[in-house]
Amino acid sequence: MRQPHARSFATKIFPLAILYLADTGCVSQGAPSFALFGAYFPLWMFCAGVGITGAIVARLVFVATGLAERVPWQLFVCTAIGVLVGLAAWLLWWGPIP
Repeated sequence: MRQPHARSFATKIFPLAILYLADTGCVSQGAPSFALFGAYFPLWMFCAGVGITGAIVARLVFVATGLAERVPWQLFVCTAIGVLVGLAAWLLWWGPIP
């Protein structure tokens, strides 16, 4: 059986933990972005575009080499390649997430 003290401790710590976790995503240096034509664009948007381009290139390579007939679940394979290319672009330009 739980003691009343343990329950009151948990009800005090849980909201503080949620607030702490919600606050850790904000850093003082701002969001990673780059200047393009005088406006700042988020770096994640650029990396998403790189990933989409990587998925399209992977699909074209599959079709050109004949692998499109042998690889099952091509949508998922090309999506996974696109995600990997986008994350690799993020790591190359911004570095690991602290």
